Amino acid sequence: MEFPDFSDPGLLISLLTLTFLEIVLGVDNIIFISIVVDKLDPAQQKRARNVGLLLAMLFRIALLFGITWILGLTRPVFNIPYIGENRGPLPISWKDLILMLGGLFLVGKSTLEIHHKLEGAQQAPGAAPKYSSFGAIILQIVMIDAVFSIDSILTAVGLVENVWIMIIAVVISISIMMLFSGTIGRFISKNPTLQILALSFLIAIGIMLIAEGFHQEISKTYLYSAMAFSLLVELINMRLRKNQQMVELNSGRLPEQKSAKV
Repeated sequence: MEFPDFSDPGLLISLLTLTFLEIVLGVDNIIFISIVVDKLDPAQQKRARNVGLLLAMLFRIALLFGITWILGLTRPVFNIPYIGENRGPLPISWKDLILMLGGLFLVGKSTLEIHHKLEGAQQAPGAAPKYSSFGAIILQIVMIDAVFSIDSILTAVGLVENVWIMIIAVVISISIMMLFSGTIGRFISKNPTLQILALSFLIAIGIMLIAEGFHQEISKTYLYSAMAFSLLVELINMRLRKNQQMVELNSGRLPEQKSAKV
Protein backbone atom coordinates (compact mmCIF):
# COMPACT_ATOMS: atom_id res chain seq x y z
CA MET A 1 0.00 0.00 0.00
CA GLU A 2 1.55 3.25 -1.16
CA PHE A 3 1.17 6.22 1.18
CA PRO A 4 -0.73 9.05 -0.60
CA ASP A 5 0.95 12.25 -1.78
CA PHE A 6 -1.15 15.02 -0.25
CA SER A 7 0.42 17.62 -2.51
CA ASP A 8 -2.02 16.30 -5.11
CA PRO A 9 -5.25 18.38 -4.85
CA GLY A 10 -7.24 15.45 -6.20
CA LEU A 11 -6.28 13.30 -3.22
CA LEU A 12 -7.25 16.05 -0.77
CA ILE A 13 -10.63 16.42 -2.42
CA SER A 14 -11.10 12.64 -2.27
CA LEU A 15 -10.17 12.64 1.43
CA LEU A 16 -12.59 15.46 2.27
CA THR A 17 -15.39 13.87 0.24
CA LEU A 18 -14.90 10.45 1.82
CA THR A 19 -14.64 11.95 5.33
CA PHE A 20 -17.91 13.83 4.84
CA LEU A 21 -19.54 10.66 3.50
CA GLU A 22 -18.28 8.63 6.48
CA ILE A 23 -19.76 11.20 8.88
CA VAL A 24 -23.12 11.12 7.09
CA LEU A 25 -23.16 7.31 7.06
CA GLY A 26 -22.12 7.35 10.72
CA VAL A 27 -25.26 9.24 11.77
CA ASP A 28 -27.09 5.89 12.01
CA ASN A 29 -24.37 4.57 14.29
CA ILE A 30 -24.42 7.64 16.55
CA ILE A 31 -28.21 7.49 16.91
CA PHE A 32 -28.11 3.79 17.80
CA ILE A 33 -25.28 4.29 20.31
CA SER A 34 -27.06 7.27 21.88
CA ILE A 35 -30.25 5.24 22.33
CA VAL A 36 -28.70 2.11 23.85
CA VAL A 37 -26.19 4.01 26.01
CA ASP A 38 -29.10 5.89 27.59
CA LYS A 39 -29.99 2.63 29.38
CA LEU A 40 -26.69 2.71 31.29
CA ASP A 41 -25.90 4.39 34.57
CA PRO A 42 -25.15 8.08 33.76
CA ALA A 43 -21.63 7.64 35.14
CA GLN A 44 -20.89 4.99 32.46
CA GLN A 45 -22.54 6.61 29.44
CA LYS A 46 -19.63 8.74 28.26
CA ARG A 47 -17.24 5.80 28.53
CA ALA A 48 -19.63 3.53 26.63
CA ARG A 49 -20.05 6.08 23.80
CA ASN A 50 -16.28 6.48 23.43
CA VAL A 51 -15.64 2.74 23.62
CA GLY A 52 -18.38 2.05 21.07
CA LEU A 53 -17.06 4.58 18.56
CA LEU A 54 -13.44 3.51 19.17
CA LEU A 55 -14.40 -0.09 18.45
CA ALA A 56 -16.16 1.08 15.27
CA MET A 57 -12.96 2.84 14.16
CA LEU A 58 -10.73 -0.17 14.91
CA PHE A 59 -13.21 -2.51 13.25
CA ARG A 60 -13.29 -0.45 10.06
CA ILE A 61 -9.50 -0.10 9.93
CA ALA A 62 -9.13 -3.87 10.36
CA LEU A 63 -11.62 -4.43 7.54
CA LEU A 64 -9.70 -2.05 5.29
CA PHE A 65 -6.52 -4.08 5.77
CA GLY A 66 -8.57 -7.12 4.79
CA ILE A 67 -10.16 -5.39 1.82
CA THR A 68 -9.76 -8.47 -0.39
CA TRP A 69 -11.77 -10.52 2.09
CA ILE A 70 -14.43 -7.79 2.25
CA LEU A 71 -14.77 -7.75 -1.55
CA GLY A 72 -15.12 -11.54 -1.42
CA LEU A 73 -18.24 -11.12 0.71
CA THR A 74 -20.04 -9.77 -2.36
CA ARG A 75 -19.71 -13.07 -4.24
CA PRO A 76 -22.97 -15.11 -4.36
CA VAL A 77 -23.06 -18.19 -2.12
CA PHE A 78 -26.53 -19.43 -3.08
CA ASN A 79 -29.63 -18.44 -5.04
CA ILE A 80 -33.22 -18.14 -3.93
CA PRO A 81 -36.33 -18.24 -6.12
CA TYR A 82 -37.42 -14.74 -6.92
CA ILE A 83 -40.51 -13.49 -8.69
CA GLY A 84 -40.06 -9.93 -9.80
CA GLU A 85 -39.33 -7.89 -12.88
CA ASN A 86 -36.56 -10.27 -14.00
CA ARG A 87 -38.39 -13.44 -12.84
CA GLY A 88 -35.08 -15.15 -12.21
CA PRO A 89 -33.16 -16.55 -9.23
CA LEU A 90 -31.81 -14.00 -6.77
CA PRO A 91 -28.09 -14.50 -5.86
CA ILE A 92 -27.42 -14.02 -2.14
CA SER A 93 -23.90 -13.22 -0.86
CA TRP A 94 -22.46 -13.06 2.67
CA LYS A 95 -22.77 -9.28 2.46
CA ASP A 96 -26.50 -9.64 1.72
CA LEU A 97 -26.95 -11.99 4.67
CA ILE A 98 -25.11 -9.59 7.00
CA LEU A 99 -27.28 -6.70 5.84
CA MET A 100 -30.45 -8.75 6.33
CA LEU A 101 -29.48 -9.91 9.82
CA GLY A 102 -28.32 -6.40 10.75
CA GLY A 103 -31.57 -4.94 9.47
CA LEU A 104 -33.62 -7.46 11.43
CA PHE A 105 -31.58 -6.67 14.55
CA LEU A 106 -32.18 -2.93 14.11
CA VAL A 107 -35.92 -3.37 13.55
CA GLY A 108 -36.30 -5.73 16.52
CA LYS A 109 -34.10 -3.70 18.87
CA SER A 110 -35.74 -0.38 17.99
CA THR A 111 -39.24 -1.83 18.35
CA LEU A 112 -38.34 -3.21 21.80
CA GLU A 113 -36.86 0.15 22.80
CA ILE A 114 -40.08 1.95 21.81
CA HIS A 115 -42.03 -0.60 23.87
CA HIS A 116 -39.72 -0.02 26.85
CA LYS A 117 -40.10 3.75 26.51
CA LEU A 118 -43.90 3.39 26.61
CA GLU A 119 -43.66 1.10 29.64
CA GLY A 120 -41.34 3.56 31.36
CA ALA A 121 -43.80 6.39 30.79
CA GLN A 122 -46.45 4.39 32.68
CA GLN A 123 -44.25 3.73 35.73
CA ALA A 124 -44.59 5.68 38.95
CA PRO A 125 -42.47 8.86 39.06
CA GLY A 126 -40.62 7.70 42.18
CA ALA A 127 -39.70 4.26 40.83
CA ALA A 128 -35.98 3.50 40.73
CA PRO A 129 -34.56 3.33 37.17
CA LYS A 130 -33.29 -0.02 35.90
CA TYR A 131 -29.88 0.13 34.22
CA SER A 132 -28.40 -2.37 31.77
CA SER A 133 -24.96 -3.88 32.20
CA PHE A 134 -21.97 -2.22 30.52
CA GLY A 135 -20.96 -5.45 28.76
CA ALA A 136 -24.43 -6.04 27.27
CA ILE A 137 -24.55 -2.52 25.82
CA ILE A 138 -21.03 -2.80 24.33
CA LEU A 139 -21.98 -6.16 22.76
CA GLN A 140 -24.99 -4.55 21.04
CA ILE A 141 -22.80 -1.68 19.82
CA VAL A 142 -20.23 -4.13 18.42
CA MET A 143 -22.95 -6.05 16.56
CA ILE A 144 -24.33 -2.96 14.86
CA ASP A 145 -20.80 -1.61 14.25
CA ALA A 146 -20.09 -4.73 12.20
CA VAL A 147 -23.10 -4.14 9.94
CA PHE A 148 -22.54 -0.41 9.44
CA SER A 149 -18.78 -0.89 8.97
CA ILE A 150 -19.12 -3.38 6.12
CA ASP A 151 -21.66 -1.15 4.36
CA SER A 152 -19.43 1.89 4.88
CA ILE A 153 -16.26 0.16 3.65
CA LEU A 154 -17.93 -1.13 0.48
CA THR A 155 -19.17 2.41 -0.22
CA ALA A 156 -15.66 3.81 0.31
CA VAL A 157 -14.13 1.25 -2.05
CA GLY A 158 -16.39 2.54 -4.81
CA LEU A 159 -15.06 6.09 -4.34
CA VAL A 160 -11.37 5.78 -3.47
CA GLU A 161 -8.71 3.25 -4.45
CA ASN A 162 -6.00 4.18 -1.92
CA VAL A 163 -6.47 2.30 1.37
CA TRP A 164 -4.55 4.94 3.36
CA ILE A 165 -7.03 7.60 2.24
CA MET A 166 -9.85 5.38 3.52
CA ILE A 167 -8.09 4.83 6.87
CA ILE A 168 -7.40 8.54 7.38
CA ALA A 169 -11.01 9.38 6.48
CA VAL A 170 -12.28 6.80 8.99
CA VAL A 171 -10.02 8.14 11.77
CA ILE A 172 -11.06 11.76 11.14
CA SER A 173 -14.78 10.97 10.86
CA ILE A 174 -14.86 8.80 14.01
CA SER A 175 -12.89 11.44 15.92
CA ILE A 176 -15.45 14.08 14.94
CA MET A 177 -18.27 11.74 15.96
CA MET A 178 -16.62 11.11 19.35
CA LEU A 179 -16.35 14.87 19.83
CA PHE A 180 -20.07 15.51 19.27
CA SER A 181 -21.64 12.19 20.30
CA GLY A 182 -22.03 13.29 23.92
CA THR A 183 -23.90 16.44 22.96
CA ILE A 184 -26.14 14.53 20.54
CA GLY A 185 -26.76 11.77 23.09
CA ARG A 186 -27.73 14.20 25.87
CA PHE A 187 -29.98 16.16 23.52
CA ILE A 188 -31.83 13.00 22.44
CA SER A 189 -32.03 11.73 26.03
CA LYS A 190 -33.61 14.96 27.34
CA ASN A 191 -36.34 14.96 24.68
CA PRO A 192 -38.59 11.84 24.71
CA THR A 193 -40.25 12.77 21.42
CA LEU A 194 -36.83 12.88 19.74
CA GLN A 195 -36.06 9.44 21.17
CA ILE A 196 -39.18 7.99 19.53
CA LEU A 197 -38.36 9.82 16.29
CA ALA A 198 -34.79 8.45 16.33
CA LEU A 199 -36.01 4.91 17.04
CA SER A 200 -38.55 5.19 14.22
CA PHE A 201 -35.80 6.11 11.79
CA LEU A 202 -33.67 3.23 13.03
CA ILE A 203 -36.58 0.95 12.11
CA ALA A 204 -36.67 2.57 8.66
CA ILE A 205 -32.90 2.09 8.31
CA GLY A 206 -33.28 -1.56 9.32
CA ILE A 207 -35.96 -2.08 6.67
CA MET A 208 -33.68 -0.39 4.13
CA LEU A 209 -30.83 -2.78 5.04
CA ILE A 210 -33.12 -5.77 4.62
CA ALA A 211 -34.25 -4.44 1.24
CA GLU A 212 -30.61 -3.96 0.18
CA GLY A 213 -29.95 -7.57 1.17
CA PHE A 214 -32.61 -8.55 -1.37
CA HIS A 215 -30.98 -6.25 -3.98
CA GLN A 216 -33.75 -3.67 -3.75
CA GLU A 217 -31.95 -0.36 -4.01
CA ILE A 218 -33.44 2.41 -1.88
CA SER A 219 -31.82 5.82 -2.16
CA LYS A 220 -30.44 6.90 1.21
CA THR A 221 -30.93 10.50 0.11
CA TYR A 222 -34.70 10.09 0.49
CA LEU A 223 -34.32 8.59 3.96
CA TYR A 224 -31.89 11.22 5.23
CA SER A 225 -33.99 14.00 3.69
CA ALA A 226 -37.07 12.70 5.49
CA MET A 227 -35.05 12.42 8.69
CA ALA A 228 -33.81 16.01 8.39
CA PHE A 229 -37.32 17.32 7.59
CA SER A 230 -38.88 15.43 10.53
CA LEU A 231 -36.14 16.69 12.86
CA LEU A 232 -36.76 20.26 11.71
CA VAL A 233 -40.51 19.92 12.34
CA GLU A 234 -39.87 18.42 15.79
CA LEU A 235 -37.46 21.24 16.70
CA ILE A 236 -40.14 23.76 15.72
CA ASN A 237 -42.67 21.87 17.86
CA MET A 238 -40.25 21.90 20.79
CA ARG A 239 -39.79 25.65 20.45
CA LEU A 240 -43.58 26.11 20.23
CA ARG A 241 -44.16 24.03 23.37
CA LYS A 242 -41.50 25.99 25.21
CA ASN A 243 -43.09 29.31 24.20
CA GLN A 244 -46.54 28.07 25.31
CA GLN A 245 -45.14 27.04 28.68
CA MET A 246 -43.55 30.46 29.13
CA VAL A 247 -46.87 32.16 28.28
CA GLU A 248 -48.75 29.96 30.76
CA LEU A 249 -46.11 30.56 33.41
CA ASN A 250 -46.18 34.33 32.98
CA SER A 251 -49.97 34.54 32.78
CA GLY A 252 -51.08 32.31 35.65
CA ARG A 253 -48.60 30.07 37.38
CA LEU A 254 -45.88 32.59 38.17
CA PRO A 255 -48.06 34.74 40.53
CA GLU A 256 -49.26 31.57 42.32
CA GLN A 257 -45.66 30.44 42.88
CA LYS A 258 -44.67 33.87 44.19
CA SER A 259 -47.65 34.03 46.54
CA ALA A 260 -46.91 30.52 47.81
CA LYS A 261 -43.37 31.56 48.70
CA VAL A 262 -44.66 34.63 50.55
